[in-house]
Amino acid sequence: MRRRCGWLSSLFRPRRGGRALPQPDQPRPDSEPEVVDKRGASNEVVMENIVSNSDFSEGLHLWQPNSCHAFVAVEGSGYHYGVRPHSGSSYAVLTHRTQSWQGLEQDITENVTLGTEYFITAYVRVHGEVHEPVGVKATLKFEEESSSTNYVSIARISASQECWEKMEGSFNLTTIPRRLVFYLEGPPPGVDLLIDSVTISYKKTERSVSSTIGGTEGIISNYDFSKGLHPWNPICCHAYVASQWSGFLDGIRGNSGENYAVVSKRTEHWQGLEQDITNRVSTGTAYVVSAFVRVDGNVQGQVEVKGTLRLQNTDGSTHYNPVGSVLASKEKWNKLEGSFSLTNMPKHVVFYLEGPPAGVDLIIDSVNISCSGHKQSKEVKVKSGVETVIKNPHFEDGLKNWSGRGCNICRHEFTAYGNVRPLNGSYFTSATGRVHNWNGIQQEITGRVQRKVLYEINSSVRIFGSANDTEVRVTLWVQEYGRERYVGLAKNQASDKQWTHLKGRFLLHAPFTKAVIFIEGPPAGIDILVDGLVLSPARKLQATPCPKIENVLYGVNLLHNSAFTRGLAGWSPMGSCRLSIQTEAPHMLPSILKDRASQKHISGRYILATNRTEVWMGPSQVITDKLRLHVTYRVSAWVRAGSGGHGRHHVNVCLAVDNQWVNGGQVEADGDQWYEIKGAFKLEKQPSKVTAYVQGPPSGVDLRVMDLQIYPVDRKARFEYLKEKTDRVRKRDVVLKFQGSNAVNLLGSSVRIQQTENSFPFGSCIARHNIENEDFAEFFVKNFNWAVFENELKWYHTEAEQGRLNYKDSDELLEFCEKHKIQVRGHCLFWEVEDAVQPWVRSLQGHHLMTAVQNRLQSLLSRYKGRFRHHDVNNEMLHGSFYEDRLGRDIRAYMFREAHKLDPSAVLFVNDYNVEDGCDTKSTPEKFVEQVVDLQERGAPVGGIGVQGHISHPVGEIICDSLDKLAVLGLPIWITELDVTAENEHLRADDLEVFLREAFAHHAVGGIILWGFWEMFMFREHAHLVDADGTINEAGRRYLALKQEWLTSVNGNVNHQGEFNFRGYHGSYTMEVDTLSGKVVRSFVVDEHSPIQVITLNI
Repeated sequence: MRRRCGWLSSLFRPRRGGRALPQPDQPRPDSEPEVVDKRGASNEVVMENIVSNSDFSEGLHLWQPNSCHAFVAVEGSGYHYGVRPHSGSSYAVLTHRTQSWQGLEQDITENVTLGTEYFITAYVRVHGEVHEPVGVKATLKFEEESSSTNYVSIARISASQECWEKMEGSFNLTTIPRRLVFYLEGPPPGVDLLIDSVTISYKKTERSVSSTIGGTEGIISNYDFSKGLHPWNPICCHAYVASQWSGFLDGIRGNSGENYAVVSKRTEHWQGLEQDITNRVSTGTAYVVSAFVRVDGNVQGQVEVKGTLRLQNTDGSTHYNPVGSVLASKEKWNKLEGSFSLTNMPKHVVFYLEGPPAGVDLIIDSVNISCSGHKQSKEVKVKSGVETVIKNPHFEDGLKNWSGRGCNICRHEFTAYGNVRPLNGSYFTSATGRVHNWNGIQQEITGRVQRKVLYEINSSVRIFGSANDTEVRVTLWVQEYGRERYVGLAKNQASDKQWTHLKGRFLLHAPFTKAVIFIEGPPAGIDILVDGLVLSPARKLQATPCPKIENVLYGVNLLHNSAFTRGLAGWSPMGSCRLSIQTEAPHMLPSILKDRASQKHISGRYILATNRTEVWMGPSQVITDKLRLHVTYRVSAWVRAGSGGHGRHHVNVCLAVDNQWVNGGQVEADGDQWYEIKGAFKLEKQPSKVTAYVQGPPSGVDLRVMDLQIYPVDRKARFEYLKEKTDRVRKRDVVLKFQGSNAVNLLGSSVRIQQTENSFPFGSCIARHNIENEDFAEFFVKNFNWAVFENELKWYHTEAEQGRLNYKDSDELLEFCEKHKIQVRGHCLFWEVEDAVQPWVRSLQGHHLMTAVQNRLQSLLSRYKGRFRHHDVNNEMLHGSFYEDRLGRDIRAYMFREAHKLDPSAVLFVNDYNVEDGCDTKSTPEKFVEQVVDLQERGAPVGGIGVQGHISHPVGEIICDSLDKLAVLGLPIWITELDVTAENEHLRADDLEVFLREAFAHHAVGGIILWGFWEMFMFREHAHLVDADGTINEAGRRYLALKQEWLTSVNGNVNHQGEFNFRGYHGSYTMEVDTLSGKVVRSFVVDEHSPIQVITLNI
């Protein structure tokens, strides 16, 4: 700890060495009148700041905390207690202060000169237990050659918690100490000091010579060599600046100004003068280059001088791009001109001038690189991901910036580990001595990543110590306020034989105080080898255009000879099975196929596949040339098992698309009757071969297929029918009656009706971390009236370890929803799929497991009684049986019964996936109905049916058929987790519209919940409505357009009965009516209880 006594008195007595101390003074005006010299060039007075990183945009670079803790608060990681900067986007925070003198300092020794007056400004404020303004000071620390240290206060101000205060002061020096340090200090111990925009400036007069082209700002620093060669560098040769005062070369005067550079002792034509311009250029911008050049030496005539860019890439490669050239001579200055534009941002961008033969001097004057003015409509400058996020990404600087996460790390050059060679560059790193799967290599990236920015990760890894492939992961650990979180970024199976690539993307919503990225995964004892890790802001991909779909014959079957009128023509067996044509007995045909009035009437011929030795064997047909991209195809077939098996067997219409399996629909079938398969598919990328085939029964079981059809479906043709259906289901007739003092003489008065909100439940999945994103929260609150929590209410989240309950996240989410009047579904009390059950629960048996189930019900439902409108009691019971297998068949009904006792107000739901699209034999509508009936017979108060809706290529008729089958139960159906996926956002919008229109038009559907809407917060990729940067894409615009369509707007006049009649959607309205005394505005609500609603308004 340093001594502070006696520093005030030292202001007034001489110091050893005879140096007078700086005298505090009042700040002077920041500018003086411009002075014009006799030659017409202007001398401009500017203020030069000597403080490096004065706005903390580079974190704490060159700043040091004095015996306390410091960090930079930025928008990306969250501001300190919500305090926004005074200017810019960042400020420094000093915390854990135990002495008043503790603060933030910077060494300015090399930046000050004698006899110069310096002006200090800083914006400061405080935070903590303070009830009145406290003093904040700016101080200089002088460290002398004699080892003595003195302190001088140069500015002081009273600061508060309420606002930023501007501190001002000044000083000048008569001698320079061995070390001069500037720092800010002052508030009492325990009080945080906040600092923004620190400047120490002096007045500098510069000769103003234009460095712009077309009025744009120049890129080149010291373009006229008025500051010597700073920051220019000669390339393997000699360079100096010739000036009017030092003497021009052989009497050669400058083309403009008073200086030029001379590059001499050149032994190669590429030797010249260079400047690094990496941080001053960006992608997507056109730049123009100009320079005045000439040559000197043993040269006759003209020689070429070139401007060149040297681009050093992150993978170690270097490229040279010519940007301009000119023929130069000894006799006069010649203007070199050129241009360039960068499509990708390399690690380094260096501009240099080169070209004359060896031995010839190159003379350079007035070099300019400027923006041409022809920019993109929206320019976003993104620095190299290597420079801004991961430091030393390819281990070129050894292990600098890297550390082991609970293990040892080592860098290897060229070959190691039995001749393992680096994939890129010359080095790779190993993580050894690993005793846990989370051990690996790590780097802290706090301050270099921002929230609400999409990043992409790339790495190459392999393992050593195991012959078996094992998973390697890239993970981000984030410390948020009051919590910590692990975010999986990328994963892949790695081997000891070759390098494996890891690629991924991530987006952080919530403010955070610390972020560490690390590579982990393999079991203990296995080494992880890493050949680089690159993390960079993701490039914004250009929106894909809406595909043109023309001349499609909708409803026409693509399959040749589908009625088998020409025998087996067009058909071939998959594998070695045998095909033959048979005719079904009329009494065995489904009734719909025997009805000659039906469009589905067929002859009864079918194809029989026998001698099947593999599941995939069956009839097939190549349809490659008949398919069109971006078109939705419906699949329909009747199938029946043949001889050789008993019971029902899985039968599936498939498509082999370039050897990838595409599901066209499936069903369980036996030999007793015919079963209908319904499905759909769509191709977004051009395949080289597509084969349609039918497969499924075990080997040895014959397969019968009748009336197989694959045809394009015009889904929009159904929309008009759905609009009429929606009008019947979602609207009601309304009669407005008027009473009161203004209700007289209303006949013919103008009435304007505008619906403000549709009461139909439209909701979305949310999570604790993403409501911290203000843009996310705003979109959610504005466009949804229901919510469901992604994970925060699930048992594995609220009790990851037995007995340690965590309701913090669900509490805060619920409070957020209640604050904004958002209704909430509870998801979920239990999850029947074993993979979704936390390890400690999986380890329980018998009464121990039963006790845990009872505790879970009591804990959650008593805590939130009456606050959740719905509860999914036991999720996905059609796809799992964890609790039923261990606690008996009645456990499912028991969960419903107990949940109802603990919270009678909540509607209890079953909830499952793949119910609506015919693609999963485990979860057909018929099986869902059977499950609900069984639960009800066991006394379970099932109140609703949850159809998740994770669907691809939706077809309205298939969805409607499934909903009709579920509706026989008389229970409300909710779409609980809707998402549709398509890489092209226009196709995604079409799919979303198909499903939303179909569900909204169905009388049994009580609400629709999306399983997310923001990019990187989706269960499936390419399902988002809003891009990571907040841009609403076509799918989002379609959703908002439908929401707008489902609002009623009516204008008209009061009729002879003094009433106004209209038909409108259920929800909230405002009405304006013109009366004799003026316009009257009233609000009312249209409910859904009866066909006609009479509303009396007092006007």
